[in-house]
Amino acid sequence: MAIDGLDKTFWRGRRVLLTGHTGFKGSWAALWLSALGAEVTGLSIAPETEPNLFTLASVESGIASRIADLRDREAVDAVVRDADPEIVLHMAAQPLVRRSYAEPVENFATNVMGTVHLLDALRNVEALKTVLVVTTDKVYENAEHGVAFRESDPLGGHDPYAASKAAAEIVTSSYARSFFDEKGVRVATARGGNVIGGGDFSCDRIVPDIWRAVRAGEPVILRNPGASRPWQHALDCLSGYFSFMRGLDERADLPSALNFGPPRDSTPLTVAELAAAVQSALGHGEKWRPANDAGPREMTTLDIDSSLARAVLGWRDRLPGHLSVEWLSEWYRALNAGRDMRAVTLAQIAAYEELHRAAVKPAGVA
Repeated sequence: MAIDGLDKTFWRGRRVLLTGHTGFKGSWAALWLSALGAEVTGLSIAPETEPNLFTLASVESGIASRIADLRDREAVDAVVRDADPEIVLHMAAQPLVRRSYAEPVENFATNVMGTVHLLDALRNVEALKTVLVVTTDKVYENAEHGVAFRESDPLGGHDPYAASKAAAEIVTSSYARSFFDEKGVRVATARGGNVIGGGDFSCDRIVPDIWRAVRAGEPVILRNPGASRPWQHALDCLSGYFSFMRGLDERADLPSALNFGPPRDSTPLTVAELAAAVQSALGHGEKWRPANDAGPREMTTLDIDSSLARAVLGWRDRLPGHLSVEWLSEWYRALNAGRDMRAVTLAQIAAYEELHRAAVKPAGVA
């Protein structure tokens, strides 16, 4: 039986600690969990871009937002004590590959020791039931053979970002076995693919780079136009996380790590193909040029196999392929038109829930 992570009866009144709530994917998660009825406490540094989804969508309204740095152990302890969470979704991270090359120490401090600080603070929470640590599809040792990675494949990481997230996987497993298993607290990791969607304004990410180029009326500059990635809309990825958290809360037989990415029968878009699709949807035409300097090494091929999550959770994508492009382009067009972006973002969440309900409706129900 499928685990319905979007069932409001599960989330209503549950105390949820969400780290990274000021970021792109974290802002979507905060809005959605709040809409599902959860009592959300957010722990994150202040937004790092201008504009940013956290401000545009007034994410702070309706949640308890705490601005703190994961590297500050005492601050993390204080937020955890105040939140007294039942469920934790740990998404806060230094998320950029190129930045990890420029600032490797800061990268490891946030992604590894930040995770240590959070998990250690959670050891003292009596109400705690479930912890889901979000890492990345890049945690695997990637020899670029073109084979989709499964959860049992070796962890590794060429660049500091990938290595730090692989290390966070090991940290999480150690804390689970050393401290949480004996208390009956379920601790697991989720390895998401390359997430796209409205509200991303980060540097060195393809969709915000396209949006900025379109706004400026210039060709987008692509570092690795032939590279392919497991692109997935933020709402599809988050619905997987939500289903995993509910499953961990209710069942003892789920794996301790799951991949979340596009289905295996989909054809991954290259960077150039994604750029062309988004530019076309934004009415700009297909204009791009290669970067003069591609910068430090990034993987050319990357794919993950999410068959296990689909089998054990019954989780499915609702926005495959070009439908993801349509939704994210609709969001940026609304922004360009000066619309209320909280209303727009919540409307996309509600529309996604409608797609979900229609797909999971029992046979014979009108």
